[in-house]
Amino acid sequence: MSLIAMAAGAALFLQQNAGAEFAAAEARRLEACVAKIERTPEEAYEDGLAWTFEGNRPGARQCTALALIALGSVEEGAVRLENLSMSSDGGTMEQRAVYLSQAGNAWLQIGAAEAAAVSFSEALKLAPGENDLLLDRATAYMLIDKWDEALVDLNTAIANEPGDAIAHQMRAEVHLNKDALDLALKDVETSMAADPKNIDTLLVRGRVREAMRIKAGN
Repeated sequence: MSLIAMAAGAALFLQQNAGAEFAAAEARRLEACVAKIERTPEEAYEDGLAWTFEGNRPGARQCTALALIALGSVEEGAVRLENLSMSSDGGTMEQRAVYLSQAGNAWLQIGAAEAAAVSFSEALKLAPGENDLLLDRATAYMLIDKWDEALVDLNTAIANEPGDAIAHQMRAEVHLNKDALDLALKDVETSMAADPKNIDTLLVRGRVREAMRIKAGN
């Protein structure tokens, strides 16, 4: 899931942090700051700094961190989000999980899969069974060849949402790497039934078929 998309949804949680009127204003300001990241991250960062100086609100720190990520200071932004998730004014459990999810996706951007897996694991403690988090953590595990751990997350995600095309595609990849080719092909077929034109799934299917051909020839 993209950092921007998660941040847009996260703004709603700010309404639980203070009085309704003040929280609504904070939510609108966060939405505006996050929207600006896609267009002009430099200006969004400056807005976040100005907002921070006014009172160091969580929304200001979140937007500043996301702007830093967009500007290429990914590690610093990820660390700030992790710190925000542990702060005394970090908000609800759901909001803290959002910060950690954003941090995890930032770590993935720079190939720091182990750090990403840690962030996603912490997020799942706050939002157990959340499918997006399970898929994200499975992605991190796959990048560091932790196939068994990825399989556990994908099994849970598929149990939560049977037939999910991405989850089945990912599990096919895991089964392929574990040499469980029949299971891999079954997942490919399920994924294609849900999303027949997905190029990534077609590529996985080709690799599974080739592996099966080679195995049959031995």
